[in-house]
Amino acid sequence: MKHCIILSIVIALPFCCFSQKNAYKIGCIGFYNLENLFDTLDAPNVRDEDFTPQGSYHYNTRIYVEKMDHLARVVSELGTELTPDGVSILGIAEVENRKPLEDFIRHPKLKSRNYQIVWYDSPDERGIDVALIYQPKYFKVLSSRAVPIPLPSRNGERDYTRDVLLVSGLYDGEPLHVMVNHWPSRVGGEAASQPLRNLAASICKNISDSLINADPNAKIVIMGDLNDDPSSPSVRQVLNAKAKKEQVEPGGMFNTMYDFYKKGIGTLAYQDAWSLFDQIIISHGLVNEEVGGFQFYQAHVHNPPYMLQHSGQFKGYPLRTYVGSNYMGGYSDHFPTYISLIKKIATP
Repeated sequence: MKHCIILSIVIALPFCCFSQKNAYKIGCIGFYNLENLFDTLDAPNVRDEDFTPQGSYHYNTRIYVEKMDHLARVVSELGTELTPDGVSILGIAEVENRKPLEDFIRHPKLKSRNYQIVWYDSPDERGIDVALIYQPKYFKVLSSRAVPIPLPSRNGERDYTRDVLLVSGLYDGEPLHVMVNHWPSRVGGEAASQPLRNLAASICKNISDSLINADPNAKIVIMGDLNDDPSSPSVRQVLNAKAKKEQVEPGGMFNTMYDFYKKGIGTLAYQDAWSLFDQIIISHGLVNEEVGGFQFYQAHVHNPPYMLQHSGQFKGYPLRTYVGSNYMGGYSDHFPTYISLIKKIATP
């Protein structure tokens, strides 16, 4: 990485775990549910008819371009208070295929960052996938794969959801593993659907356990729209993600978003209540200073006023693209989240 945060900036930030006589590198890693970033074409074997010019949303090129512009504005801002390059790695949910991702990274607000794409077509029945974009000057991808979540059959038919995207590489030369998730929804009720999200969490847990068995200090990021809160069984029990980093033991996980949740700060709203589904969970290797290298610094929910609806029934909610079939001209029904990592660098 070419940019670092030096003494004057470190003093201005609420961080006192390291000596103020040192200089640091900072990297930002985030997640954003883009809320149905479809192209305008009717794809076969996918339920995307609404997102076409003839569909119920009258989703056309003008709307597609405007939505892309709005989302690019948001992503262009993430992390720029800490580094001019913003987020070096961004996990993405609810994108239809590779084409919208290619249009997205070429947008004028993002083009200079040279984002690259990791994407696999998942079997999700709605035709939405997860993906990862990254700046190669920060992150070098060494391997990637899509890990299926084998949902149980319903009424004798196989059910499908989004795969877990596992990407491993070198983050400024350090091994880093990232899992991007969009776990099964709460359709049918939270309790009835909870086993499906527990299953998705167990997939992530098995992957992380395997990585940690190979390297006890493995640096792992589990991010995504989990369709569960930090206090839900999938997160607190299956992943065993702790609320405070001091509670994390070797092999364990820390939920960087828990403090926001306890304060009532969410990433999406429903029936006048906030939830925090968009979480970033990290391994012990990123909260143990003895490991060295990059360590967790801060967590963020990006919710500036322009991303809020300011009138009507959903005043105070995230300003989304559609409410029902009514075009709102917004951004997403989710706020993005991101974390910053900090690494001490040698000074003369």
